[in-house]
Amino acid sequence: MRLFQPDTRQRRSNGAVFAVTFIIAVLLTAFFHTQVMTGKAYAERSEENRLRGIPIPAPRGTILDRDGEVVATSITSYSIAVLPGDSALVLNTINDLAPFLGLAGEDLQDLMERRNRRPHDLLEVTNRATFSQAAAIEERRAAFPNLMVVERPQRFYPAGEAIGHLSGYVTEITKEQLELPEYRQADYKQGRLIGQAGIEKQYELTLAGRDGARFVEVDAKGRVVDPRATVGARAPVPGQPIELTLDLKLQQYTASIFPDTMKGAVVAMVPSTGEILTLYSHPSYDPNAFVGRIPPRLWGALNTDADKPLLNRTITARYPPASTFKTVTAAIGVQRGIVNQSTRMPISCTGGMAYAGRYSRCWYRAGHGSVDLAQAIENSCNVYFYQLGIRIGLQELSRAGARLGFTERTGIDLPGELRGTFPKSLAWYQEYFGNAAVPSDVMSLAIGQGPNDQTPLRMAYVYSAIAGNGTAPPPHLVVTDSTRNAAPGIDLGLDAKGLEALWEGLRLVTEPDGTALQSSLARYKLYGKTGTAQNPQGPDHGWFVGFAGRPGGSPDIVIAVIVEHGLHGDAAAPLAAKVANFYLDKKYGHPFDPQPTLGERWRAGRSGTDGQWDTPNRRLVPPAAASAANRERGRNERNERRGTSDAEAPKRETAKAEEE
Repeated sequence: MRLFQPDTRQRRSNGAVFAVTFIIAVLLTAFFHTQVMTGKAYAERSEENRLRGIPIPAPRGTILDRDGEVVATSITSYSIAVLPGDSALVLNTINDLAPFLGLAGEDLQDLMERRNRRPHDLLEVTNRATFSQAAAIEERRAAFPNLMVVERPQRFYPAGEAIGHLSGYVTEITKEQLELPEYRQADYKQGRLIGQAGIEKQYELTLAGRDGARFVEVDAKGRVVDPRATVGARAPVPGQPIELTLDLKLQQYTASIFPDTMKGAVVAMVPSTGEILTLYSHPSYDPNAFVGRIPPRLWGALNTDADKPLLNRTITARYPPASTFKTVTAAIGVQRGIVNQSTRMPISCTGGMAYAGRYSRCWYRAGHGSVDLAQAIENSCNVYFYQLGIRIGLQELSRAGARLGFTERTGIDLPGELRGTFPKSLAWYQEYFGNAAVPSDVMSLAIGQGPNDQTPLRMAYVYSAIAGNGTAPPPHLVVTDSTRNAAPGIDLGLDAKGLEALWEGLRLVTEPDGTALQSSLARYKLYGKTGTAQNPQGPDHGWFVGFAGRPGGSPDIVIAVIVEHGLHGDAAAPLAAKVANFYLDKKYGHPFDPQPTLGERWRAGRSGTDGQWDTPNRRLVPPAAASAANRERGRNERNERRGTSDAEAPKRETAKAEEE
């Protein structure tokens, strides 16, 4: 038995001292970590909470055409925003602004709905205010103490509707787009304007630049203390300019001559280089109306319009190529040694023929009689091409068409291009239709009907190979290292004699007795093929695809025209001729002729003005050089337009980069 018990008070005191010492040590460690180790980070976070960055949009890069004409640029506009505050105050401010900015009742309702969704954010009333509107508001600054007026760049398209589908437009980025990797990596934020279609979308990261910011002080509730007091700023970095292969004047001319009451598309390109000269779809839209936010009423009207003005018919609409495809069938037959220029088929055209239990008619019910290949192309004789298709065989015709790209996209540097519809093999029929192919299917395929739908760009592309040396580089709008050195995308496998067999038929189309005689030109030679595409929904579509140049020279331009419900190629051929004539006059320095076709001169009583339609041997000659040399010629022509030689071009580009 112990006489003395331990002193519990001493033990408790020691424990308390230890606990207090431990707590103080922890606190000191935490204080040291907060103040010394991470003090800078917390100070920055505090500064971020005190300051709010108001974005300063970067001017987007200018888009130029091949001659330096402005396709898209940035002009000065003003953003008018209401500071966060009481709902009644915001509403009163918007009502007071309405007369200055032309706001309607629907606009006011939309603005208040946006304010109620995000009550602590700036409410942007407009980002397209003019200088006079901004000045009028600034003059009344005392009446608008809760407004922020900020100068900002606004996208502007001088050519308006003529360029809508090609240029595209810019609007605010969506939540879904913010999640895309390319925009996350570029640190895009909500409210940023980005390209949503056309060149603007395709080259967004090149054109966009980097936004700056203007920093203002906010209170504990996130309200701006003084919108006019700038604490700091970060300058924006402008986007880079790009130069298109487009000829803007030709694009505008094409838009001006396309019939207002019709729908369709025009594609023009340089056959030796793949450079796109014109890419016009009608009807179009004005991209200037879309900048910033698209007015809901305008968007609804465009989407419900039966004429589909938002549809880019050059690359996102497909049509049966009809008789324009007969030239492709002829090329396949010539390449396989089945026919040559003088070949006649065993069955003369009497208006139709029977094969494999099916009787198919020619468009000319009286019949064309016995014709050779060139005459068959000139007269677009169905019976001739029925037999040629049968000789090639459905399987071989399908394989050859797929090899020439009729099942694929051309690869043009624009978003949204559709693939062509074309059977890749006999098995495709079972997969696509659920039924096996029958022997007579080859008859429809050979004349451009059946399961064969192509874009106007695709048809221009394949005719570029016919206009060249049997090969064609891929079409493009911006010249890059990859396009400059691109391998041929199409190879017809034809020698000079094989191409001459096709050229002779295309030449006869615009000669006396040809189907497009009235579209022939006085100063230049036009080769081509008309087509009538069957349309289950209404009147047939009219096609013309061909190429043109100076007599005695190589083709300078390839043109494809589709006129919806145009019935025949007669509607499309004059458009193609006028487009070619405008470009060639401009290229070779001739005065513009508003009536360049034979048909127009007949109707105007000018048929004998020049007398050049009677000039003998008005022919084009096939390019004698290979594709690489043709591309070299195209590069030299581009450099001549810029006023520099091929050797000087890299130096000029370097100097330009240093200057920027």
